[in-house]
Parts: sequence; structure tokens; C-alpha cells
Amino acid sequence: MILADKIINERKKNGWSQEELADKLGVTRQSVSKWEGAQASPDLQRILQMSELFGVSTDYLLKDNCEEVNSDNKVVADANTSAHRVSMEEANAFLDNSKESAPMYALGTSLCVCSPIALIILAGASDSGMLSISENAAGGIGVAILLTLIAIAVAIFVTTGLKGEKYDYLENEVIETEYGVEGMVKERDNKFRNRFTNMITLGVVLCILGVVPIFLGLVFDESDFFMTVMIGLLFLIESIGTHFLVYAGCIRGSFQKLLQEEDYSVDNKTRILTKTVASAYWMIATAIYLGYSFITNNWGFSWIVWPIAGVLFPVVYMIAKAIEDSKKSQK
Repeated sequence: MILADKIINERKKNGWSQEELADKLGVTRQSVSKWEGAQASPDLQRILQMSELFGVSTDYLLKDNCEEVNSDNKVVADANTSAHRVSMEEANAFLDNSKESAPMYALGTSLCVCSPIALIILAGASDSGMLSISENAAGGIGVAILLTLIAIAVAIFVTTGLKGEKYDYLENEVIETEYGVEGMVKERDNKFRNRFTNMITLGVVLCILGVVPIFLGLVFDESDFFMTVMIGLLFLIESIGTHFLVYAGCIRGSFQKLLQEEDYSVDNKTRILTKTVASAYWMIATAIYLGYSFITNNWGFSWIVWPIAGVLFPVVYMIAKAIEDSKKSQK
């Protein structure tokens, strides 16, 4: 446990607010806030004052692995000593890796989303007589392009994932950051916040506007081929919107992993059942998509599996979470 966390714990034990602690130490509330956020360090005089106020030794405050002795002279071990410790260098390396990986994951996702475009347009062109090739030939070329784009996306996911494999523990294990790491991560998170908001907003807006081409097709030209082109445009717009969403999510997720917040909180990291259900769910969805597509050869329609799976996933996730919470409460 670092100094910042110890100040927070001892202050809360005494029932003091940041302002109350600041008054006792003769400093501003902002100073206490910076100490607790690991953005600044108190000087020696303040350390000595806090040692007296909290009734603990200066060694306990200053040494990360030092054990606390309570009022009954019983040793209380630091609960986080067994957690994986993340140094400043490791944290910066992870954030740099995430910054490089984010556009690659976004590109791979976009390729998956737009992969059916060629198949849809070629099939429409063949049906309408725009291309002098058979429907089977158009379908074969379209499927070949679709599988090629998906193969490229999978290659991107695998290679990018392997580069960051050594940081997988941040997602699954409880961690403890060394002094200064939390403040550094929060600072970088705050700098990215405006960009994150803009990218998420743009991504959501594009995903919503993706259906506009369909309505334009109904208004200006209801021919089969024109509507097919509009469906292809829908997928293209959705893929661009998804790109922004995934890019922003990857960067923000890297901060959350180090801060152990939201999806990567300690509570969520220990949810074994929920994680298993989530992984199995998307594997099953993928199997249904590929199985239906190959059996029926109706690639132009089978994409509907993904929006349906996306809508149902929160329901399945919440059910699994409720079951796991129920089991924990019974223990």
C-alpha cells in the first residue's frame, strides 16, 4: 500500500474529511487531495504531523511494505502485499503499448463490420443484371472477399494481442501500483478525457446515422440495386463509427485497468462466472453466425446475428452477475 492510500485509509478511519485533515495539518484541502491522488508528496514535517494524528509510525507511512500496528499492539498485515506490484516504468510501457494497439484493434473491428459489403453489392448487381456474371459467381467472389477481410482482421487481433500479452494480468489480477503511478495515470486520463468524449460522440452519431442511406433509398429510388448500394453504405458508415468507439474504448480501458475502476474494478476481476459466461456467449454467437451462413449461403442476411447478439448480451450478463452475487452472499 502506498503513502497516498495510507493517508486515505487513516483519514477515513478517523472520520475526517479532506478539509478537516487539512485544517489539522495547516495546509489547504487541495494539498491533501493531491497527496491522496499521488500527485504530490507531503514534506517531512507533514509526515511527522500525520504520524501523531493517526497514531502510526513514520515507517508505516513511508515504507510501502511496512506492516501497521494497531492500538492493541497487534500486527495488521497489508492486505495488498500479495498483489502484483506495477512500477512507474511498467505502467508507462503498458500505456504506450495500448496507444499503439488501439488503432489496430479499431481497424480489425472495422474490417469485420464492413466485410459483407462486397458480397451484398455483388449479389445485388448480379440479380439486377448490372453485372454479366451468375449469381453463384457473384456470391463466390463476395464470400471470398468477406473471408479475406475477416482473416486480415483476425491476424491483426492475434498479432496485436500477442504484443500486449504480458500485460494480461492487469485485466484479471488484483494489482497494487507503486508510488506516483496512480497520479500519473489520472493525469493522462484527464488529458484524454475531452478526446474520448469527442470520439465516443462521433462514433455513436455515425452508428445512428448509418440507417439514413436506407431511408434515402426509399425516398429517391426503390430499385433493388440502389437499395443494395445503400445497405453497403450503411455497413461502411457503421464500420467508421465502430472504429472511433473501439479506439476510444481501448485507450480509456488502459487507464481503467491501472486504476482498477469500472469494468476492471477488484470486484469485477473476481467475477469468474460472469467472465466465463461472457466469453462463451460470444463464441456461441460466432458459431451460430458462421454455421447459419455456410449452411444457407445467405451471407447477405446472416449479419443480423450480431445486432441481435448485442441486444441480448446485457440481459445474459446481468443474469450471470446476479447469480454470482447470490452465490457470494450465501458464503
